[in-house]
Amino acid sequence: MDTRLLMRAGLLFAAGLGLAGCGSLIPQAGSGAAPGTPSQAARAPARPATPIASAPQSYAPRAEDVRCLADLGASGARFDPLPDTYAAPGCNKLGTVQLMALAGDRAPLSVSNLGPVRCATAKAFGDWARFGVDRAARQLLGSPVARIETMGSYACRNVAGTERRSAHARAEAIDVSGFVLADGRRIVLKRDWHGGDAATREFLRVVHKSACKRFGTVLGPEYNAAHADHFHLEGSGGATFCR
Repeated sequence: MDTRLLMRAGLLFAAGLGLAGCGSLIPQAGSGAAPGTPSQAARAPARPATPIASAPQSYAPRAEDVRCLADLGASGARFDPLPDTYAAPGCNKLGTVQLMALAGDRAPLSVSNLGPVRCATAKAFGDWARFGVDRAARQLLGSPVARIETMGSYACRNVAGTERRSAHARAEAIDVSGFVLADGRRIVLKRDWHGGDAATREFLRVVHKSACKRFGTVLGPEYNAAHADHFHLEGSGGATFCR
């Protein structure tokens, strides 16, 4: 056979295979559709795509997250697990929860202004709130804590003055700015660390020390001016840096 005819036959065969991979372009046998006429399926309006947000998650839950969620639930905290998301290089929310309330010895403790938190950090926060904060308030101030006020958790940003991502960029840190007692008193770090009465100042130093037993990094007013108004509570497992 002539070489040019062989080449032409090969090209036609390849084209046929390519079309066979696009079923909507080739009428099915018995459809009655003439070549070049859209099939009934092609003429039908397309179904709206399923929103990404409602699609099931495609990853297997990490074993450590499953254990942490179980432990957090057993602690008495109220929370919703959140889906994993990536925002930018070094910024993510993996294995996070949205905390609504924490357990106290006698009543739940509310939390203000708190966003997504990594589960292990949330568990450390819950233990600190109950055993370090609520009990210290009752012993030193004569009233349990009703609410812990925060300046947030997750934020896609660097450590101030550096190119290094903050633990906030991974939802592994919480900034605590104050406490509201059940009797209505409000304790604010910026005002009361140095300016509160003796019992209030002692309370703030006790809860700071208690935090160092549960979080990996704890920074407060004695660290620098940037932390004069809050405790930075980061990670879990006991402080490797506590100031």
